[in-house]
Amino acid sequence: MSQDNSALEERILLRTATTGDARLAKDVLQRANFVAHVCDDMHALVSELSRGVGAVMVAEEVIGEVATSELASALALQPPWSDVPVLVLARRGADSRAIASAMDEFANVTVIERPMRVAALVTALRAALRARRRQYELRNLLDSLRDADQRKTEFLATLAHELRNPLAPLSTALSLLARKKPPPAEAGKYYELMTRQVDHMVRLVNDLMEVSRITRGKIDLQLAQVLLDSVIDEAVELSRPLFERGGHALVLDLPSEPLVVRGDAVRLTQVFSNLLNNAAKYSPTPGKVSVVARHEAQHAVVRVVDTGTGIAPDMLRSIFDMFVQVSGTAKAAQGGLGIGLTLVKSLVELHGGTVEAASDGPGRGATFTVRLPLARLIPSSRRPSSRGTAETEIKGTVLVVDDNHDAADSLVELLASLGATPIVAYSGEEALRIARDRKPTLALLDIGMPGMDGCELARCLRAEPWGEDLHLIALTGWGQQGLRARIAEAGFDHHLLKPLNLSEFVRLLKHERAARDRQVAAKEIQTPAS
Repeated sequence: MSQDNSALEERILLRTATTGDARLAKDVLQRANFVAHVCDDMHALVSELSRGVGAVMVAEEVIGEVATSELASALALQPPWSDVPVLVLARRGADSRAIASAMDEFANVTVIERPMRVAALVTALRAALRARRRQYELRNLLDSLRDADQRKTEFLATLAHELRNPLAPLSTALSLLARKKPPPAEAGKYYELMTRQVDHMVRLVNDLMEVSRITRGKIDLQLAQVLLDSVIDEAVELSRPLFERGGHALVLDLPSEPLVVRGDAVRLTQVFSNLLNNAAKYSPTPGKVSVVARHEAQHAVVRVVDTGTGIAPDMLRSIFDMFVQVSGTAKAAQGGLGIGLTLVKSLVELHGGTVEAASDGPGRGATFTVRLPLARLIPSSRRPSSRGTAETEIKGTVLVVDDNHDAADSLVELLASLGATPIVAYSGEEALRIARDRKPTLALLDIGMPGMDGCELARCLRAEPWGEDLHLIALTGWGQQGLRARIAEAGFDHHLLKPLNLSEFVRLLKHERAARDRQVAAKEIQTPAS
């Protein structure tokens, strides 16, 4: 609310019997630090109501039948949150027909009998203004709730739209594969199309889950010393497909001296990849995006500057809020839920930093500035960033358990293509029978199954004589902290989210295999030769 509006909303509108009374009343109120506005007649007072009012003070002499009706009609048109206090200065006795009529017509009326003490009048007006301020607080709350509800409605509509978008090409590609039955060389393009669309849906769902975890305070940072230039390199690699598709130029301006912060490398990569993705999506083709990193005081400062659609001045503060999207940019965004900047702000603040947006207006680009506290500068050379994970062959018998037949069968085929010997079960009871017979070395279990769920099955498998060496992985569509604790207690080695990320899965198996090889080597060293 502007200062001018605030002053109008604190005004006492005065309607007295004479000009002398008006002058005297206004002088008294101003000495008590009230804002007083004298109205020449009731029509003028009613007109002033719409501009803003804290309370109305009228003399009994001016509230005849017509004037009372006019004021009552105006007050009846107030919005639901508003109940303007009316103070009537009555002649001695306070039992006239005018006073009785005012008490009947006005919902929020206080009658003060003259002559009165100035202190009594001031006290009554202060009480009336306190009540009026509470009404303004209620109005602001209602406005905020209405705006939030509108943003959520728009967000849900966008979510439905964005989830349908990848479903259309998925459905079309599946129909083409079923009808045409193309040879492998021709079918490859359809598989690539479906992979892109599934990846897009996974990113949407992951963003939603991330926002949920952050807003509930359920996110844990894996803090360590992080080279910021390596984080930026990773973010650039993740965002590269968008830049290549849009034909945008990307310019990196990083200092020769490494910038070291204490943070979670994965989360910081998420911050900068989101900013780079936004810059690419909101920049007309061909655009230019610059990433400039500097050491400023005790902070590492990274600016992402684009030549895109820009941001209106009134949106700069709210652009990081949940469900807020810049109007008129949905088409330029090329898909998305508009929650990327909410994630950026939350993650940066979890690292003790700040992020702000600046723009000269629509069509004039934008600059996002991230400030992170520096750890210590280390004189080592730039550390090369890891790039991807090569697939490896999976050996041994793998048990797949899921009551969703399509999910289980497709995962079995994937594991078989990697060299495993997969076996499948569609319930916990069936899995236990098969496992006792086949004794798998690895098991991927769905958690949310009817009857014996994945956690109960895991406990039963661990109880078997061979169960201690079984590698158990939970596969779920949920990532809540409570579920993770229950999974760990059931004896699982790892917990992965659906759909299975193949690179993450293979990397996990490699680390597990390396750890077991080290254990075997240690045992061999400790065992003396015969």
